[in-house]
Amino acid sequence: MSNFIPGQPLVAVVQRIEIKKLRQGDNLILGFSIGGGIDQDPGQNPFSDDKADKGIYVTRITPGGPAETADLRMGDKIMQVNGYDMTMMTHDQARKRLTKKNEDVVRLLVTRKSLEEAVKNSMGGYQRQ
Repeated sequence: MSNFIPGQPLVAVVQRIEIKKLRQGDNLILGFSIGGGIDQDPGQNPFSDDKADKGIYVTRITPGGPAETADLRMGDKIMQVNGYDMTMMTHDQARKRLTKKNEDVVRLLVTRKSLEEAVKNSMGGYQRQ
């Protein structure tokens, strides 16, 4: 049984993050690693409450790297990359989408637990124990 009530808005708080890739020789560096994907075991994802969630999550941030500079955080769920939906991708498809050689800038749409909690609290919602 879900909490979704038809006609009621779903709360999904998103943040836009723009990362300028760092060029090192022939490589373009983003400075973060991902986990998840529709081909992975969602039970192994330490960042999702819903163990059926097969989304793409940020699992590691390189200190001082482009992602940290752009305020991407561990545990962020990547919803879009440069306008492409990331919610139903395999791990490899997501990695390829992020590391395209002809793109110097990556524009992400992410959801972040702390953002969702802040909105729930501001709406007079309750906090889960």
